[in-house]
Amino acid sequence: MESLVSKASPPPPPPPNRTGEEEIGRAAMIHAQQPRRKGIGTKAWLIVSESGQSHVEEIEKHSIMRRTGLPARDLRVLDPVLSYPSSILGRERAVVVNLEHIKAIITAKEVLMINTNSPLVYQFVQDLQHRVSSPNSTSRQEVDGRTSPASGVHKTLPFEFRALESCLESACQCLESETKTLEDEAYPALDELTSKISTLNLDRVRQIKSRLVAISGRVQKVRDELEHLLDDDNDMAEMFLTEKLLARSLDNGSIREEVDNATPEIDDERAEDSNEEDELDTAVWTSNKPNIEELEMLLEAYFVQIDGVLQKLSDMNDYVDDTEDCINIMLDDKQNQLLQMGVMLYTANMIVNAGIVVVGLFGMNIEISLFSAPHIKFWETIIGTVGGCVVIYLIAVGWGMKTKLLAL
Repeated sequence: MESLVSKASPPPPPPPNRTGEEEIGRAAMIHAQQPRRKGIGTKAWLIVSESGQSHVEEIEKHSIMRRTGLPARDLRVLDPVLSYPSSILGRERAVVVNLEHIKAIITAKEVLMINTNSPLVYQFVQDLQHRVSSPNSTSRQEVDGRTSPASGVHKTLPFEFRALESCLESACQCLESETKTLEDEAYPALDELTSKISTLNLDRVRQIKSRLVAISGRVQKVRDELEHLLDDDNDMAEMFLTEKLLARSLDNGSIREEVDNATPEIDDERAEDSNEEDELDTAVWTSNKPNIEELEMLLEAYFVQIDGVLQKLSDMNDYVDDTEDCINIMLDDKQNQLLQMGVMLYTANMIVNAGIVVVGLFGMNIEISLFSAPHIKFWETIIGTVGGCVVIYLIAVGWGMKTKLLAL
């Protein structure tokens, strides 16, 4: 029966004939529905333009290198996974800033940062947008009164300097805030430890000292980097990105005019001329260094601020050392008191042993006249033995005080 039913059932319909274009279109739709994978080294970068507008872009590592002209070793400094010391690197077309929570690339037109959800970075981005969008905003050096000219007109800083000032201000404020918080916790804890030495207070001071050492190291690195920049005029000259960009644009315009007016020459000669022009541009930029006074004053203002923070940490470290010395003196005094008590107890034990010897002598099984004497003689012997022990003990203590071995 089953064989008859299977024979009676119609065969399945043949698959529809698809043309090659339909198959390609179907494969393209399936490929479009699949999520795209990011390229190697692609990261989300937060970009702040010179107008103060910000947006996020997915950019590959090589695209960043072409966009900023930075080598791979400079981009490695900005990797949040790796731990690099604080640094400010001036390059041909960009400035690399690695200060605390700020890891940014500053060019003549924009600032690039790895996109993170840190509240410190969010606050820094807001300050950066406000500063670059209003070129006439008051800067640190203008507040200090160091750059105000005789005419009373403040000179507008280039974009890269305004961005660099935002980075320095954010880093200094972060370190200063942590130092203030540590001061509020450290001094009461140290005073409490001086008044009462306990395990809890010692553990609190140990944690405070660990934080103090860590913050001091971070502040010292920032200070050393600013000091290095102030001591090297060439590094500061490399940070004038706007002037270098204008110089390159003027040089390119002059070269184009010369090429349009010149007669065609041989390719080898043209290559040699281009090499000579590049060498000439480099020589001209090296010989005509920009006036670094503005940047020097800007860096000096934050150098003074970070040096003040370091001085506060140094004073706090001295206070911790003084507290440790005080604690050690107190512990030594306690130890001396315990030693004196041990000497007195040892002396008393020795005198008691002398009394025990007398009692042992009377406890021997030997007949003497004292055993047959009246009871008053027995009590006289006991009182005399105890009184002799006390007198000997007082003599020993008095001799120790006279020789300053005991200080009661």
